[in-house]
Parts: sequence; structure tokens; C-alpha cells
Amino acid sequence: MRDVAVIGVGMTKFGELWGKSLRDIFVEAALAAIADAKVDHIDSMYVGNMSSGLFVEQEHLGAVLADYLGMGPIPATKVESACASGGAAFRQAVLEVASGASDIVLAGGVEKMTDSFDATAVLATAADQEYEAYYGVTFPALYAMIANAHMHRYGTTREQLAMVAVKNHENGSKNPNAQFRSLITIDDVLNSAPVADPLRLLDCSPVTDGAAAVIVCPMEIARQYTNSPVKVIASSQASDTIALHSRDDVTTLRAVAKAAERAYSMAGLKPENIDLAEVHDCFTIAEIVVTEDLGFFEKGSGGKAVELGWTQREGGKIPINTSGGLKSKGHPVGATGIAQIIELYEQLTGRAGERQVKDAHIGLAQNMGGSGASCVIHILQSV
Repeated sequence: MRDVAVIGVGMTKFGELWGKSLRDIFVEAALAAIADAKVDHIDSMYVGNMSSGLFVEQEHLGAVLADYLGMGPIPATKVESACASGGAAFRQAVLEVASGASDIVLAGGVEKMTDSFDATAVLATAADQEYEAYYGVTFPALYAMIANAHMHRYGTTREQLAMVAVKNHENGSKNPNAQFRSLITIDDVLNSAPVADPLRLLDCSPVTDGAAAVIVCPMEIARQYTNSPVKVIASSQASDTIALHSRDDVTTLRAVAKAAERAYSMAGLKPENIDLAEVHDCFTIAEIVVTEDLGFFEKGSGGKAVELGWTQREGGKIPINTSGGLKSKGHPVGATGIAQIIELYEQLTGRAGERQVKDAHIGLAQNMGGSGASCVIHILQSV
């Protein structure tokens, strides 16, 4: 297997992009990545997308987007793993290059969510339809159950949840592509509209349109295109039960823990070797649980870690979601995993501007689907 490098990135601004179609925003991000990588062709393309058939009534995205990008007849494949679709698409691109099947591969992600009449119902298709969605349980409710269990078992507080949102908005305020760049306070979160107790509106990631794309190639030729390639040193994926009630412990995301175990083994690293991480904070409790299951903090202490400032961009032990995370940057579900890779690439190449983490050399991206039924993890390293 060949070593793989990221050599170029591109993304749209995330938000309510009413004047642009799904095709428009994907092509915008893809052309930006191609230009950034300075490649004159791509051999293959993977598109992360959760549910374009329901959001915009368009399936067969691989062919549609290859055509609209002007790259036909290259092989182009849509990859779906709910909100982990972007991470899964990146993994497929990495594996294709590593195998020697192709040299220049584009991994993209896109979602046009605001065109749907009911984004909540579309997103609920990533839950168990017979035992969760049928009874009206949507993702805010599922993550509220996780939050209540975590608070009961470990003493995590409502204020600690709010601190996650405050931190991520502060980071997002420095990200020009973020959907929400406004600063918020703990009181803003606590006084926002209730959604599913204990979660409130400002604990939840928004409905978002957006696209992101990266170019990967063999490490051995990466410097033909850029002086600052970023090496992919681990790629892993794991699954869990789709229904929350089928799990032994709802305060642990087993797919995250298993994928992390495999990624660390592949990279020859431990959690303490990671300089920063982009994690899937679809809800504030998700960031707390994920940081525990990634091994950054002991089980039950993720909330306390936020309170103590250990996840801060400046001065933190392990900066988390320097991009603003899903909470501030936005969450166009198919594009999120690719956007996480872009944040790592920019941090590891010193291109993150005001968000730059000092001495960042190794970054981890954790992207998951549903309530953690699927999880994809990548570890990247500057070279």
C-alpha cells in the first residue's frame, strides 16, 4: 500500500445558500480544490452525500456531478453513511490511491438542506425507522437521552454543555466560511429555546447548505504539486447498533472508541500525541462524549475538561473544533467530514489564519453518522 497525501483543498461558505443549486456549490468547491492542488486532471471522484434524493430529489450524484464538473467519463461514486458520508468518501479516495488504482483522486462532500420542506424528517432517516422514527423520536431527542444519562452518571452540568457551544462559536468567529460567526455566552445558550431537555437551540448544529473538496495523491509524487503536502497516517471506520436502545451504555459511542483504537494503532500513536482534533459536535453533548471515547479524557470527565479550558484553541491541552465545529461552522451533512479534513490541512500547513494552533503537526478528524451508528476517523501529519 502506498502512502497518501492531501495536496489541495476547497470549500464554499457554509450557510443558507438560496441562490445556488447542489450542483453549483459542489463544482465551486471542487474547482477550488483542483486549483489549490495545481493538478491538470483527476482520475476518479468520490462524493459524500447523505440524502440528496429527499433534500433536492436528485440521486445518481456521482454521474451528475462528474458531468457538471466537466470531468466525465472518470469513475465517480456517491458515498453514503448518514452524517459520516464525507469522512467515508475521503476514506474511499485514500484507499483507492493507496491501492495504486489511481494517482489523483478528488474526495468531495455536498448537501443542500434548505431546499427541503422538512429537514428534520430527512435527517431522521438516519435513525432506526421502526423503533425510533416511527414513534417520533428525532436526533435532538436521542442526543438529549445521551445527555441526561451522562449528567446523571457523571455529574456533567448544563453549564458545561453550554461551554462547548461558547467555545466553538469563538473559534467559528475567526472562520470566514462559517455559517454563524457571532460570539455567544453561557447565558445565551441557557436561555435559548428548549428543543429536547436538556438541550436547547444553541446546543444544536444548524441546517446548512455547503460543499467541500480535497485532492489526494501518492506521497511519492505530492511535492510535484505542493511544497506542503499533508500525509494521511491513519484511516479507520467502525459501526454500532443504529438504535440507541440496543446499546449496553448510551454514554459511550462504541463505534468511535473502536475506530479510534484502530486509527491509533495504524498511526503508531496515542491520544496524547494528537495536537488538535475536529470532532462531530452535532450537539454539545456529542463533543463531550466523543472526546472521552477518543481517549483524550477519562470517561465522564469530558464536561469538566471543557470547563477547565483543556479544549480551548489557545492554551488548551487538546484544541477541539478550531474551525468552529458543526455548531458554528455549520453542518451540511454530506460535506462535514470533508470540511474537517480541510481544517486539519489548513492547521497543519499553517494556513489557518487567526485560528492557527501553534506547533500543530498531527491532527485527528472524527466524523459520525446518526447517533454514532457509523464513525470514520482519520489522522493527518505535516511533513
